Amino acid sequence: MLNIVLYQPEIPPNTGNIIRLCANTGFQLHLIEPLGFDLDDKKLRRAGLDYREFQSLQVHSSWPTYLQNVESTAVYALSTKGTQCYSKATYKPGDTLLFGPETRGLPEEIRTQVGVTNVLRLPMQPNSRSLNLSNTVSIVAYEAWRQLGFTGS
Repeated sequence: MLNIVLYQPEIPPNTGNIIRLCANTGFQLHLIEPLGFDLDDKKLRRAGLDYREFQSLQVHSSWPTYLQNVESTAVYALSTKGTQCYSKATYKPGDTLLFGPETRGLPEEIRTQVGVTNVLRLPMQPNSRSLNLSNTVSIVAYEAWRQLGFTGS
């Protein structure tokens, strides 16, 4: 299916919500260290409820380690600095959807590495800063899954 990658996530409830999302969509969740919390954090468990046991979560020490260990057909990074709307991308099984940390977003060196055409954005009002991470992941994940015909549902 698809890989959801959280690069250095900082807020446990967001990651917990995304664990639950991945359990319900069948997507694989990957976390890139350092994490802003302990995986046993009470807030993470509360948001993820009992879904964590059904979701295989993989933690990688760095972005290059992820790239070495996980085969991906394409990498789509989400950023407010993206040039293309997330709904214009054509998603395929095996793609990676990459999201940055809540307070900083994806670093420029990673956005550059992904390539300008694969840095996507969500439309927002002109003076808006950003959406909540778990909301953004949900919007993009469901668009990708819709394009794949909701395979596995």
